[in-house]
Amino acid sequence: MIIATEKCRDRHDRVIVQEKLDGSCMAVAKIANRIYALGRSGYSAQSSQYEQHQLFAHWVRANEPRFADLLNDGERLCGEWLAMAHGTKYRLPHEPFVVFDLMTGHDRIPFDSLRERIAARFVMPRLISDNGPRTIEWVGERLEPSGHGALDPVEGAVWRVERRGAVDFLCKWVRPDKIDGCYLPEKNRQEAIWHWRPRQGSRWKPGI
Repeated sequence: MIIATEKCRDRHDRVIVQEKLDGSCMAVAKIANRIYALGRSGYSAQSSQYEQHQLFAHWVRANEPRFADLLNDGERLCGEWLAMAHGTKYRLPHEPFVVFDLMTGHDRIPFDSLRERIAARFVMPRLISDNGPRTIEWVGERLEPSGHGALDPVEGAVWRVERRGAVDFLCKWVRPDKIDGCYLPEKNRQEAIWHWRPRQGSRWKPGI
């Protein structure tokens, strides 16, 4: 993490720091010109036992033309699904899916290409710095206010290191006092806290 936080190897390194979001990692893939909503493990979001993942599948179906227009065959968008509170509550000023990568296989496209492809179509994590290595202390002082309506302290940050126009590696820092999943019903035995739900009158029901 020294390259990301203290000193680049040379002028070919680029360090980008973004706000880390606290939701469920999901993806939307285009395979044989069909759009699929996927969970982190690659399984269909619709097949998940969790309502929040089924809700993601519903949201992707409702927005299918947007994904079909953006993605080339074999590509997938990866992002944070913020419909339900995990360890951070949000008052979202935007839609519940925030895109942090566009991938083919294991390869991520560079930041500038991602930003250009996404343009005004989807939300990306708030940019904290794009000007060389940044220490954890420097970033920690600039986490607030959240760019995504966090009501709790921002979870942390992600450092993205690119070299000669390609993504080299990513690293992250999470606040040491952060309690993972403290708002999840399966952990606290309380009702789920929803940041987003389908509009009243929607045909969506859990399991459909």
